[in-house]
Amino acid sequence: METKVVLITGISSGFGLESARMLAETGYTVYGTVRREVEPIPGVHYLNADVRDAESVKRAVDTVIAEQGHIDMLVNNAGMGIGGPIEFTPDEEIELQMDTNFMGMVRFSKAVLPHMRTRKCGKIVFLSSIGGLMGLPFQGFYSASKFAIEGYAEALRMEVHNFRISVSLINPGDFSTGFTEKRRKTAQEVAEAYPAYALAMSKIENDEGHGLKPVKVAETVARIAKARRPRNRYVVATFEQSLSVLLKEILPSSLFSKILRGYYKM
Repeated sequence: METKVVLITGISSGFGLESARMLAETGYTVYGTVRREVEPIPGVHYLNADVRDAESVKRAVDTVIAEQGHIDMLVNNAGMGIGGPIEFTPDEEIELQMDTNFMGMVRFSKAVLPHMRTRKCGKIVFLSSIGGLMGLPFQGFYSASKFAIEGYAEALRMEVHNFRISVSLINPGDFSTGFTEKRRKTAQEVAEAYPAYALAMSKIENDEGHGLKPVKVAETVARIAKARRPRNRYVVATFEQSLSVLLKEILPSSLFSKILRGYYKM
């Protein structure tokens, strides 16, 4: 039986690392992208690629095709976050956020689509966020990048349906990964015009620090890999955060915003 080939972007830590490890341990042929040297996971093939560099994206996909002949599943995981008041976020930070979280996923998806379309099979997975289902204070551009992926994935799903390519979104809630430490934040002295900023960001980071373990997302990725017909969306979060997704759908928007403001003490 032909081994399934999976390409995961951003496997140096967090969701990507755990997903690569789990899939390799269960018999998949796993390729993963990194931008720096990391401690290797047994059985994983490493590719140097930057999601913001179209040429390196093409080289990564071409390498997998040359060595394996096909790609069964692409997991668009690589991303980053910025935090701070929207008003004070520099344009270059906004561009970095959108280019990494949105265009990076678009570049890899476009690179694998011709191969999947020709074979008339494949799976494309997008790591979105609870922040892609609701705007989060002082993470406005992170939410915007994930909202963009939500719309892109929904449109792509319809376009590739007749080629038997599935498109799934994973919406993690708060997780304890290296993401919190790596978040690029607006300097506190610049943000003093927004007194709620420090308290809200402290709440956000505390929730992340006490969040779920990234293996939960890896288990979801493995479930999609095995599924004959993957679902369109997988929310992976605590009960309270999963409930917030439902409440946003059923409550008046003004009431839901009031609840969120109260939660973040704004």
